[in-house]
Amino acid sequence: MITLNIVGLIVEYNPLHNGHAYHFREAKRRAGADAAVAVMSGDFLQRGEPALVNKWARTEMALQLGIDLVLELPVSYAVQPAEWFAHGAAALLDATGVVSHLCFGSESGELPVLSELAALLASESGALQAALAEELATGASYPRAFAAAAARAFAAAGGLGGDVDAARLLLEQPNNSLGLHYLIALRRLQSGITPLTLQRQGAGYRDERPRDASIASATAVRRLITGGGSLDAAAAYLPPFTLEILQREFAAGRGPMHWDRFSQPLFSRLLAAAPEELAGQLEMNEGLEYRIRKVLPKLEQATVTELVGLLKTKRYTHTKLQRTLLHTLLGHSQQMGSREILSAGPHYLRVLGFNERGQQLLKQMKKTAKLPVITRAADLSHPQLDADIRASAVYANAMPKRTGFDLFRDYRQAPIRL
Repeated sequence: MITLNIVGLIVEYNPLHNGHAYHFREAKRRAGADAAVAVMSGDFLQRGEPALVNKWARTEMALQLGIDLVLELPVSYAVQPAEWFAHGAAALLDATGVVSHLCFGSESGELPVLSELAALLASESGALQAALAEELATGASYPRAFAAAAARAFAAAGGLGGDVDAARLLLEQPNNSLGLHYLIALRRLQSGITPLTLQRQGAGYRDERPRDASIASATAVRRLITGGGSLDAAAAYLPPFTLEILQREFAAGRGPMHWDRFSQPLFSRLLAAAPEELAGQLEMNEGLEYRIRKVLPKLEQATVTELVGLLKTKRYTHTKLQRTLLHTLLGHSQQMGSREILSAGPHYLRVLGFNERGQQLLKQMKKTAKLPVITRAADLSHPQLDADIRASAVYANAMPKRTGFDLFRDYRQAPIRL
């Protein structure tokens, strides 16, 4: 019998490490849940990066951890700024009709303050938009400008005792900001899901080196693996099953994946396209297409890492550039990322994997789900799903040892069952 308390998690698991295992255990405990549903990004991630290993391997990690049902966040939401990443993921959890709680990590661990702020920002007041325009006019990046504008609006409304600096500090921390957008999304969706937050433990989101004996950020773990280190160097921070899956994937030539493996296809698109063609790609704005054309002749190694380094400015952050280049690689148009299209939410629930309890959840979702539940790519024809399939093929094409099966795995791979 399925309980009424089912906790939802929004994850990337790139790769799944000990901090994620802590979050999973605590989320189930705090929600009093007997089951967990994860919405997981596919082969490309929110910061505009390829995942270390593909979505199927990371689904295995999630199931080994104890997640009961894994759903894919469409790439049209997975590779987006926080507002739309959060909206797409929260909409999927809400659309299942079975998830009762959403538990996310934050630096503050203080839900009341974040909820109060979300209530203010969900309406997108004129004062907030005016403050945002002023901050952007200073040359600040959008994330920094949004944090500053939201802090001003929150303090003006009496939040945190009117302390603008305290509000800005709260919002500039990445997990607080993402969690805030989850709360805003739930409000806009008028969802009945109850939010919970856990304070991050042992490592900061951007920490490039471990600060704890057993918990490190995903960034630090990837750095140990790909930055001249090895899987052995990262072993202390990974559950045994993650280590085994990574070893298998690397041995099979399906990883480790990183941006520079995509240099050749990306540069083919950049070199062949005129500036006006580049301008049609999602997040290609403020003349970035001309800056790219200006920088290309200065390259020496012709890698994506070098290109991003040359393009980076105060306004063009590392993450913004990676996302824009990824949209260009995948052929994502400006229209695909329009507010009108994204605000409508995902159009399906794509199942990547499940266990026995997850199978029971799927049976229940036949009655409760607000969207079609897809277990095979051929089950539905929709532009969002087509984009997912193309993205997975582009990802597989850059593997060290690609195969025909990998290129078209979305059509051939059934959901993983544990």
